[in-house]
Amino acid sequence: MAEEYKPSIEDARKSADSSPHNHHHPASDEKPSYDEEAANRRASRRASKYEDPFGDESNNEVKYRTMHWWQAAITMIAETISLGILSLPSVLGTIGIVGGLITLIGLGLVATYTGYVIGQFKLAYPHIHNMADAGEVLFRPIGWGGFGREFFGAAQVIFLIFIMGSHILTWIIALNTISDHITCSIVWGVVGTIILFLFTLPRTLKKVSYLSISSFVSIFSAVLITMVAIGIESPDPTVQVSTTVAFPTAFGSVTNIIFAYAGHVAFFSFISELKDPNDYPKALFMLQGWDISMYIVASLVIYRYGGPDVASPALSSTGTTVGKVAYGIALPTIVIAGIINAHVAAKYVYVRMFRGTKHMSQRTWLSLGSWVLITLILWIIAWIIAESIPVFNDLLGLISALFASWFTYGLSGVFWLFLNKGHYFDNWKKGCLTVINVLIFWLGAAICVIGLYASGKAIHDSSASGAGGSWSCANNVGG
Repeated sequence: MAEEYKPSIEDARKSADSSPHNHHHPASDEKPSYDEEAANRRASRRASKYEDPFGDESNNEVKYRTMHWWQAAITMIAETISLGILSLPSVLGTIGIVGGLITLIGLGLVATYTGYVIGQFKLAYPHIHNMADAGEVLFRPIGWGGFGREFFGAAQVIFLIFIMGSHILTWIIALNTISDHITCSIVWGVVGTIILFLFTLPRTLKKVSYLSISSFVSIFSAVLITMVAIGIESPDPTVQVSTTVAFPTAFGSVTNIIFAYAGHVAFFSFISELKDPNDYPKALFMLQGWDISMYIVASLVIYRYGGPDVASPALSSTGTTVGKVAYGIALPTIVIAGIINAHVAAKYVYVRMFRGTKHMSQRTWLSLGSWVLITLILWIIAWIIAESIPVFNDLLGLISALFASWFTYGLSGVFWLFLNKGHYFDNWKKGCLTVINVLIFWLGAAICVIGLYASGKAIHDSSASGAGGSWSCANNVGG
C-alpha cells in the first residue's frame, strides 16, 4: 500500500518562504511573520488529520492514552452489556428457544470477528480515532474523502445519540417502577438527563473506566436478582421451543439481539486511548466471552420462568417489590453505560473541532466550555428522542436497523476488503475470508433494509394501539 503524503510544518515553512508575499528584511528571520505562522498552523492541522489525534503526550496537561487493556475491556463490557441484555428474554418469547439461541450465538460469533477486523484497520491506519476517520480512509481513493468523513461522522453521532436516548427511556421506566409512578414520566426524563449530563463531564476514558466496574457489577447483580426471583415466583410456565410468528415481528426480535452487540461503534475510540493498541484483541475477547455467556444464561433462565409474555425490559418481569430492588441496583449501569456512549459522541465532536490545536492537551476556558456545551446539546437531543419513541423494544429495533447493522456488521466487511484489495484470492485462506467478508457486508445490508421495515411497522402498530404515547406523563412500565 502506497504511503500517503503528509504535509509537515517544514513543508509549510518552505512554501511560505517561496511565497511572493513573504519577501521581508533579513532581520525578520529572527521571528516568523504572521503569514508564516498562519501557514505553519494550517499545515499542522492538515498533517494532524493523518496522525494520532492526541500527538506526543509526554508534556501534555491532559493525557488520553492511559488505559490498560483490562480497563478498556471493562469499559467495553459496561458499554455493551447494559440495555441490550434486558430485551433478550422477550426475544426468546417471540421466536422460541431454538431460533433465539442459534441467532444469539451466531450473531455473537460474527460480532467477535468483525470487532477483530476493526482492530486490524486501526493498526493499519493509526490516525483513525472514530468512524468518521475510517470513512475518510475508505472514500479517499475515489476523491470523496471529505464526504466519507462527514457522512460516517454524522451517522456515528446520530447512532450514539439514539443509544443515549434509550438510556434515558430506561431511566424513566426504572424511576416509574421504583416510585410507583409518583410523578409525570417527563419529569423523570428531565431528571435523568441532568444526571447523565453531569457524569459525562470528565474528558478522558480512563476516568470513565473506573465507573465501568460498578456498571458491570450493577447489571450483573440486577439480572441475577431477576433470575432468582422469577424462578421462585413463576416455577413452571409454558415455554415454546419453537414458534410460528409473522416475519416482521420475528425480525424485529432479531434486531434486539443485534442491539445487544452494538458496541463496535465506539471501538476505535477505545483503542485510541489504550497505552498499547496491540493489546486490543485481549480486551475484545474478554468482552465477547462475557457478553455471549451472560446473554445465553440470562435470556434462557428469565424466559424459562417468565414464559412467552416475559416483559421488556426483563427487570419488569418480577413482582413489584423485587422489580423495585432490581431497577434500583440497575441504576448505575443505566447511567454509566449511557455516559460512555455520550463520551464517545462528544469526543468525536471535540476532536473534530480541536484536533491539532493546544486545546486537545490543555485545560483552557475554550476547551472546557466547548466540552460542557457539546455534552449538554447531545443529551438534550437524546431526551427528545426518548420522549418521542417511548416503547423500549421499538426504539432498540430502530437503532439496530439503521446503525448497528452497519457499525457492528456490514462496515467491517468493507474494512477487510479495503485492507486486502488486490489480494482477495492469493491463496485458499484469503479466498475463504474474502467470501466471508462479502457475506458480512450483505448481512449488514439485509439487516438494515428488513429491520427498518420491521421496526417501522412495530412503531406504527404501537402508536395505533395507544401503547406508550409520545410526550406523555403516563406510566410506561412494561413498554
